[in-house]
Amino acid sequence: MVTPAFEYVAAGSYDEAVRLLAENGDEAKILAGGQSLMPMLNLRLAHPELLIDINPADQRPPTLENDMLRLPALTRHRILLEDPMVRQHCPLLADAIRYVGNVRVRNRGTIAGSLAHADPTSEIGCCALAAGARVVALGPDGERTVPASDLFAGYWTTTLDTEEIITDVLIPAARPRQGWSFQEMVRRTSDFAIVAVAVIFNLAERAGEPASATVALAGVADRVVLADPELLDDDPDESAARIAEGLDPPDDVHASGTYRRRLARVLTARALREASARAAL
Repeated sequence: MVTPAFEYVAAGSYDEAVRLLAENGDEAKILAGGQSLMPMLNLRLAHPELLIDINPADQRPPTLENDMLRLPALTRHRILLEDPMVRQHCPLLADAIRYVGNVRVRNRGTIAGSLAHADPTSEIGCCALAAGARVVALGPDGERTVPASDLFAGYWTTTLDTEEIITDVLIPAARPRQGWSFQEMVRRTSDFAIVAVAVIFNLAERAGEPASATVALAGVADRVVLADPELLDDDPDESAARIAEGLDPPDDVHASGTYRRRLARVLTARALREASARAAL
């Protein structure tokens, strides 16, 4: 397939990219890894007049600052999979990345591009919710920080303004007595998830205090979602059953809503067990 005609600009900085977005409005699109945008162009689902390439704008590596893992917007999926700093301080994300696409996709895809695309089956979006990530967005009025829990608005839609660009993703570094798990069901390797579950489990730091867990799910709504923490207790099966009962997944060509709800229950229970076991190591 051939993409529709468009003008191309390589932005030398994020400020330049924001300026171009402000000048061109809805007629402009950002190009990061292109793993979602290029298929949409080929299928004529998107037809911008201007493509703004931000790859020349940023070559920073991941860093750790004040117990916060800072991932620059253009951090490739391959880096998330292989970088020792990411594997040490956010093992949940490093593990989940192996389920994303294939080698070609992981070599080009970026963390900010995945979050901005807001696919409701996104492994990265699911992990961002569970890990309590935040994105740094740059717009004409400067920077602001948006929690991942406030980022996703619906199918392929975020709460970012049309003139804003994600420049960084901030993830709290893993701490002692913390476990994690990522579970996913797909029809074939590299397919989009039918259902995915990410869990961060924290054992109590002092005797007598309860453990806590954060559960995020993908493929069960019009966006990745967080489970209500009030539904969790010490029994993984009961907790998973209550979470699944509150879901209303859609029917589509890949699976019925009933099947997705069942998968959510099974995968959530499995993830809670694995995460709690890792926290106890």
